[in-house]
Order: sequence, then C-alpha cells, then structure tokens
Amino acid sequence: MMLVMLVLYIIFRNQIIPQTRHALEDKAITIARTLALMPLVSEGLGEGRSKEIQAYTSKITRRNDIMFVVVIDMNSIRYSHPDASMIGRHFVGGGQKMALRGEESISEGEGLLGKSLRAFVPVYNNRGSQVGVVVVGLSLERVHRLVRQNEWTIIAILLSGAVLGAGGAIVLARKIKQMMFGMEPSDISKLLEERSAMLQSAREGIIAVDDKARITMINVEAERLLGTVGITGNAMTRHIADYWPELRLEPVLATGEAKVDQDLELNGITLLVNSVPIRVNGQIAGAIATFRDKTELAVLVERLSGISVYADALRAGTHEFMNKLHVIMGMTHMGLYDELQQYISGMVGNYQKEIGSITRQIKDPVMAGFLLGKLSRAREAGIDLQLTGDSYLPESADPQCIHELITIAGNLLDNAMEVLKEHNVKEIELAFCYDRGRLICTVRDSGPGIPEALREQVFVQGFSTKGEQRGIGLYLVQKSVEKLQGKLQIVDDGKPGTTFMADVPYAVKGDEAV
Repeated sequence: MMLVMLVLYIIFRNQIIPQTRHALEDKAITIARTLALMPLVSEGLGEGRSKEIQAYTSKITRRNDIMFVVVIDMNSIRYSHPDASMIGRHFVGGGQKMALRGEESISEGEGLLGKSLRAFVPVYNNRGSQVGVVVVGLSLERVHRLVRQNEWTIIAILLSGAVLGAGGAIVLARKIKQMMFGMEPSDISKLLEERSAMLQSAREGIIAVDDKARITMINVEAERLLGTVGITGNAMTRHIADYWPELRLEPVLATGEAKVDQDLELNGITLLVNSVPIRVNGQIAGAIATFRDKTELAVLVERLSGISVYADALRAGTHEFMNKLHVIMGMTHMGLYDELQQYISGMVGNYQKEIGSITRQIKDPVMAGFLLGKLSRAREAGIDLQLTGDSYLPESADPQCIHELITIAGNLLDNAMEVLKEHNVKEIELAFCYDRGRLICTVRDSGPGIPEALREQVFVQGFSTKGEQRGIGLYLVQKSVEKLQGKLQIVDDGKPGTTFMADVPYAVKGDEAV
C-alpha cells in the first residue's frame, strides 16, 4: 500500500505542480498581451501620456490580483509602476532585452517589489513600429504558496483514497470470505486439491460443462473411456457438441431436467450415462455427466443374477421338500406305511421324471439349474409351468450368451407369473427351438393379454400398468436381445394370453455345432 501511495504521489506531483506554474505564467502573459493591444497604452507611449497609463494599469493590477504592471518605452523608462515615484526612471531587474527586440519572454527576477515571475510583451503602434514593452509580474512567493497548496491537496487526496481503499478492501474481504463460507485461501486451496483428487480417482468418467456448454472439467477415467472409442485430444474449454456430440448435454442445460441411466452406444461399447444440471442460487450454471462402461456393470449384475437364480432354486426346493417331509412325518405318526411307500415312490418318480426331462432337453447346466428353480417356484404359486416336449437347448459355446438368455427367459417367466396371480387359469408354456445357429425362445401365458395400443410401450424403461417403481423386466429383456443382436416380438398365435418370442444367434459347443 505504501509503495503504491509513493508512486501515485510522484506521478501526481510531476504532473500537477508544473501545471500550476504554467497556469500562472499563462495568466501573466495573457494580461500583458491584452494591455499591449490597448490603444491607450500604445498611443500613450508614443505621446508620453504616463498619467493615463499609470491610472489604467493600477486598475488592472487591483482587479487581477497581480503584483505589478509596468509599461516601459524603448529606452526602458517607466510609464507606470505601483510606486508612482518610480515613473520616469529606468526599469530595474533585467529581462527586458528580448522584449525590446520584439520577442515575448517569461523569467524570474528581483526588483524593487521583491522576487517575481514576470511576463514581457512588446507594444506596437498603429503603424507597426514597436514603441515599448508591457511587463506583468506575479509574486514568486505567491506562486510557491499555490504550488505548496496543490502539493498538500495531492497528499490529502491520496490519504483519503488510501483510507477509503482500505475500508473498501476490508468490507470486500469480509464479503468474499462470507461467500467462501469463512474459508481462508489456504483452506480453499486444500479443498480444491482434495476435490480434484477425488474426481480424478473416481471409477466413473466425469465431464462438467458451464452454462455455455464449454467443458470445464474432465477426469482421467473419462479420458480413458472416451479414448477407447476414438474420442481423443484436449477437451478443456471446447464445446461439448464438438468434443462428444452424442452426449447431448444441451437439452439438460436448456430444460434443467436430469437424464438418468441412459444407454449410449459408442463404437461397440455401451456406456451408462447420468446427466444432471448444476444449479447456483436457483440458476442453471452448468451440467455434469457421469458414465461407466456398462459391460463392467453387466458382469457384476450377472454375478448377482447367477447367485439370485441359485438362491431362488434352493429356496424353492427347500420349501417344497419341507412340505413333503411334513407329509412323510404325518403318515409315519399315523402308521400308514403302505400309503407312505406309495407316496415316496410317486414323489421320487415325478422328481426323476422332471429332472430327466430337463436334463434331456436342456443341455446347458446353468440353464437347466435355472429352470428347475423356476419350476419349483411355479408349483408354489399354483402355476402350471410346462417345458414343451420338442424343446431343445444345446450347450452354449459362449457363457455370456447363457447369462443373457437367463435374463430373457427369467424376466419373461416372472412377468407371466405376475400376470397370472389374479387369473383363474394359470398356465405358462416355455419352449426352446434351436436350428442352424439360431435359437428361438418362446414364453406363452394364459393371462388376459396385452392391448394392441400398449405393445410398443411395454418395452420402454419405467412403463408399467402395475404402479410405480416397475417396468424394468421387459426393458431388460429388450436390451439383452439387442445385445445378442436378435429380435423380440409379441406374437399373435390365436391362443389366449400373451406370447413373447425372442430370436437370437446361438453358437453351440463341441460336437453339436453345425
């Protein structure tokens, strides 16, 4: 602050103080020029009328607050002077030689009245001949006093500015600190570094844009994921539509509505994207998009799905066998041994028949275990679930394909069971038909069917006629079919209920390959 004040003082002093002296010099020379043009002065010098000149110059001296006005002829004889006794004598103090040669001049000198700043202007008659000189003097002490006053004025202005600046700085600092939640610059720096480290270490790709859709932040994972699909280069400050047009963050900025769990296909990779607006004081200040490779999520989902399938099978089997054990225990207590033998023989026969049927038709062990669990669950719900006699599913050469088929068949069966809860006739028919590299999976239920107007909407994520937080099953079926590059449709086969048919490529394992 002190250094700034000193610099400003030097600048103002070097500018204003010389201007003050120049203004006084201009005043003196202007008065002298005016007097030199007056006929009374020029004619009075030619005719020797010193009294008239003395009277006139005295008035000028008083009215303009100057030290003196002296008029001299070409011999430097005074025709006027503040001290009338000096009239008729030679001018003292020097400096008039240039003016007697016809040139204006300004100089400092010391005469009978003291030190002064003097302006010399030649006087000409109406014929153009020089007849004398007008000398206007300003007190040099008064000049210095005005200079000192301006110097103190500069100091006062600078001190006032310093006080106001310091006060404004204090108020501004408090306001800024309040806006920054009371944090010091070191705290802000530390917080920024921590947040940056968090964003860069996140397993999800993150891109943030401002309200003009220019990229303001992109983390390492985002650059890695986008690099795998060919989107490279420096992203910072670029418009998102130029860097990654498929992301479409502009509608989020325009409407302020978030887009959640959107699938985005890029060069064979599916990204799961969430885009949300950023609001500051109620206004949209930007948007942020987070995304992750859906394949990684699918692996986790498949693991959980497999565990869930096996858990359901075990639970259904356990529940079913507990019921049968209760029957066996009751018949034992009642001593009905012959009937008990027949019951166990029939139960074992049915179980072996069911397992035998599944293992003969379904060669893939994962799908076979899955279907056994579904059969047990259907029996618990009082639903007749039948695998058609001509169904055949060879073992798959791609485990990923079986996981997708479990998602397809599982969700179609679950939907059918849900529909039949409130229906009198509870029948579900499941069929697998394999032919030369293609597999057709068909699920038909005996429910009320799907109205024609809703057949396109049932595959939309979140659409359901059963209430909120539903409408996921058929959406997942559709995605799994698309992932296998197959087709999914609702078939009108003339039978009551609804029939879904999924037609997908299917590579078989070993000797069964065609």
